Amino acid sequence: MNYPSKLIENAVEEISKLPGIGKKTALRMALHLLKRDEKQTLSLSEALTAMRTKTQYCRQCHNISDDILCGICTNPKRDESVVCVVEDTRDVLAIENTSQFRGLYHVLGGIISPLEGVGPADLNIESLLSRITEKQSGDSAIKEIILGLSPTMEGDTTAFYLTKRLKPLNVKITTIARGIPIGGDLEYADEITLGRSIVSRIVYE
Repeated sequence: MNYPSKLIENAVEEISKLPGIGKKTALRMALHLLKRDEKQTLSLSEALTAMRTKTQYCRQCHNISDDILCGICTNPKRDESVVCVVEDTRDVLAIENTSQFRGLYHVLGGIISPLEGVGPADLNIESLLSRITEKQSGDSAIKEIILGLSPTMEGDTTAFYLTKRLKPLNVKITTIARGIPIGGDLEYADEITLGRSIVSRIVYE
């Protein structure tokens, strides 16, 4: 593809690195940004830079947060006795959109995938175990862990590993009901199906 400017070409190359965006779409975006008011384009650039440099992760659940603890973990109306373990922030958003879950979350930051070189040590598993152990007594004790992982081979492997590590801690272990298609990703499930899966969760064995 021929470009009228090296600057346009560089912009297209960077934009096309985003998921689902090809060179033609990237070119349309670059030309659109070029036509916009300079302040609007600079605002977009500043917002992306701030997101990349200032975003932090919740110290307790590892969800994306603006502060040390996220808004979910600090919400007094949430049920602290139930924690839903998910792969990443996209799954937190998907479950929150159902309005069916009022507990807390724990974001693993991935799932076990030997083919991609991801093992248990690469995930936020030890912090989950510590979180349960530290709160075993008192009103804030964690009584149930929901394994809210996508029903893929990697998700099932991760769930199996977590179950082995969690059983000695004497907490109830459940998984979301398989209203989610086998082999599907949690983030793409419709809200009704996902909501029913959360409400109708079953004991994981």
